[in-house]
Amino acid sequence: MLQNRTLNIVVIGLGYVGLPLAVEFGKKHSVIGFDINQNRVNELRSGSDQTLEVSSSELSEAAFLTFTTDLADLAAANTFIVTVPTPIDEHRQPDMTPLVKASQTIGKVLKKGDIVIYESTVYPGATEEVCVPVLEEVSGLKFNVDFFAGYSPERINPGDKEHRVTNIKKVTAGSTPEVADIVDRLYASIVKVGTHKASSIKVAEAAKVIENTQRDLNIALINELAVIFNRLGIDTEEVLLAAGTKWNFLPFRPGLVGGHCIGVDPYYLTHKAQAIGYYPEVILAGRRINDNMGRYVVSQLVKKMIHAKTLIAGSKVLVLGLTFKENCPDIRNTKVVDILSELKDYGMSFDVFDPWVSAQEAEHEYGITPVAAPQAAGYEAVILAVAHHQFKELGAAGIRKFLKPGGIIYDLKYVLDKADSDIRL
Repeated sequence: MLQNRTLNIVVIGLGYVGLPLAVEFGKKHSVIGFDINQNRVNELRSGSDQTLEVSSSELSEAAFLTFTTDLADLAAANTFIVTVPTPIDEHRQPDMTPLVKASQTIGKVLKKGDIVIYESTVYPGATEEVCVPVLEEVSGLKFNVDFFAGYSPERINPGDKEHRVTNIKKVTAGSTPEVADIVDRLYASIVKVGTHKASSIKVAEAAKVIENTQRDLNIALINELAVIFNRLGIDTEEVLLAAGTKWNFLPFRPGLVGGHCIGVDPYYLTHKAQAIGYYPEVILAGRRINDNMGRYVVSQLVKKMIHAKTLIAGSKVLVLGLTFKENCPDIRNTKVVDILSELKDYGMSFDVFDPWVSAQEAEHEYGITPVAAPQAAGYEAVILAVAHHQFKELGAAGIRKFLKPGGIIYDLKYVLDKADSDIRL
């Protein structure tokens, strides 16, 4: 019986999602962390994590966790957990390549009685329609006869030290009632606040994809309101603070919507909706608003500079922050690059300064080399794009030291007081 077996777990993908999960399971179960990146495995074996999601002491606490890139090391495993990314392509369509490749890898070592659990965000039906057929094809085994599937969507929030794997309620699901129970008990063994067992894998997939779609639409609404209020000459933050005095007003703020979830997941849902003949107008409208915020920000800056009689072409701008959110090194799908592209289109040059970012990774991902330190009095404008604590500590006086006389501060994140910035979103 599946219920009575000893768990030998493999976590496929050791990024922001997979590593914290592997560490928690590795405190109680035999776990192998598998990744195709040998440098990543070497780094983790040495006791460090460049994503900063797991500390060296936390790594050392996972006594039953080992790391490998060797497929042969997975032969004894019977429970596979897939935590690879699910990006979109240049046409904003789901890119299932990482999931398909991970499923092909597992298929080579899959045995009778094994369970494959997916955590990657997908559209409803993707696990059973895309991943399972790959497992069947490569392994030669039959789904729900020889092997089984589960789904438990990740809820990792990069850089958040308060909401961690163990204290975020986990949704679980399985391809049969027995497997659903096994998957649920597995996660309940590490999640202190409990689990929610969904009735099917499709329900669990849908629950995950709408979590971020809801946030995306809420932020899109606030972004649109910010555009309206700017035209009316009203400070958006003041409006939101006033409205926030009502107990049920949701405390969203305008800004750039990037990252691996909120700016991506809605496209998975809209892709599936269109495949079944429904055009999702509200979701795609929200995406259009949020995808255009980089262009809007630069247009506002340019107008302010023109009013200040600053020559646009040839001006140099300092952009503070490259990551998709504050106080973490994650640059995946960062929308700060949209601002940089717009600055180029206006004939302006820029420096990017971000103390959280690996210069090598920024160069590899975007062809951007962040500066080690900004130039004193070297810029016509500063765009405060990410609210890292280092920028808050600089304060208005520290940031203005980077500006030439008459230079402009555009504070996208309300890091400074209203009186200390020249433009706010």
